[in-house]
Amino acid sequence: MNAAQSDSPQFDDDPTVSPDAAGVADPGSDHAPGGRLVLAATPMGQVDDASPRLRAALQTADIVAAEDTRRARSLAAALDVEIGGRLVSYYDQVEAARTPGLVSAIAEGQRVLLITDAGMPSVSDPGYRVVVACAEAGLPVTALPGPSAVTTALAVSALPSERFCFEGFAPRKPGARAAWLRELVSQPRTAVFFESPHRLADTLVAAAEILGPDRRAAVCREMTKTYEEVRRGGLAELAEWAGNGVRGEITVVIAGAVAAEPDIDDLADRAEELVAGGMRLKDACAEVTQGSGASRRDVYQQVLERRRADPG
Repeated sequence: MNAAQSDSPQFDDDPTVSPDAAGVADPGSDHAPGGRLVLAATPMGQVDDASPRLRAALQTADIVAAEDTRRARSLAAALDVEIGGRLVSYYDQVEAARTPGLVSAIAEGQRVLLITDAGMPSVSDPGYRVVVACAEAGLPVTALPGPSAVTTALAVSALPSERFCFEGFAPRKPGARAAWLRELVSQPRTAVFFESPHRLADTLVAAAEILGPDRRAAVCREMTKTYEEVRRGGLAELAEWAGNGVRGEITVVIAGAVAAEPDIDDLADRAEELVAGGMRLKDACAEVTQGSGASRRDVYQQVLERRRADPG
């Protein structure tokens, strides 16, 4: 098995990994020349979760675009580093206006570091616009991995994590929220989303009504912080708990739908209706079992057993 096929991570200092034939450093390398956009994950609560690469990037970037410049300065101070380049704000309300300037700077060879208040930029935070603009302009985009509320909550939720979907923030208005929850009724993947503490109880009540009171879920509060808390249980149970008031940053994880066991008798009834309409039994069984998870053979045998039991 060669290095490209191996499941083992390959690091920059691994002698088996080298620049390409032209000697050009990988675009993801911290030492690659030229302009680029660098998305950097920042700590959610523990400053020690900041990576050495983030520390270095804050000092060496030509421009640091921050969701909140005051928090960016506080982060740098906590890390005992100086922001080496120009610090500019980049939050939701100015994202569209600031993006062209950042793209132009990158095109001119400058390194732009994008950070948000916590976690990874562009994941329910500013960043998507400038990533798209850079991609369309053919400019390099890379990331410095780190803390993520999504994967942290999923990991500690005790819910299936092989397949999941991230839903961003739950809709604020009751009608939109109900429509969104109805989309999750038959969703087999575990769902992860953010919610504000003052809307959490209402969202969990609606989820219990639409998804079922016993659907398993976890409410993860203040992840990595002093008052971190993970509450696990059925949706109705969690809604009752949240009704007493909850504070802090909230990430909710809800288990996916469990596929119901197919009803062979019901499928046999439907197959016989199709046969009565002129369809061959074999084709009718194939039709009614499509997407049901049931075996065509089981339905076929059920119809035959009925006919043997009641020849008339």
